[in-house]
Amino acid sequence: MEALQRSLLEARRKETFHAHASQILEAAEAVMKIGGEASDWSILIGPEGGIHMVCGSDWPLDSLQAHHRAQMAYRVRHDDRKVRVEGRAGSRTCLFETEKPDGAARLLLARLKPSIRLLT
Repeated sequence: MEALQRSLLEARRKETFHAHASQILEAAEAVMKIGGEASDWSILIGPEGGIHMVCGSDWPLDSLQAHHRAQMAYRVRHDDRKVRVEGRAGSRTCLFETEKPDGAARLLLARLKPSIRLLT
């Protein structure tokens, strides 16, 4: 019985961990779509659910997580082509990323080969 309870608790934590990462990515995408200013953030979630946000930290995510005694840690990064969310909870990690709309369009257009036909 105790093993089952631990297993269910672990499954719930895993589901929560991935759900948070997905929600953070959706929020970053929404900011990107409305033309908001992109900045890099680390989001730390404590054992009781408290949220601590750090802007532009250059610390490795696992070090930042340990320093703040966070249960879960996420980092949002932007570059010219994509938005990336890296997550960490204990030994579990995840990485979600999405192409920016203009970057995705460039990739699609690059695949199209222009054809020129001379009509005589």
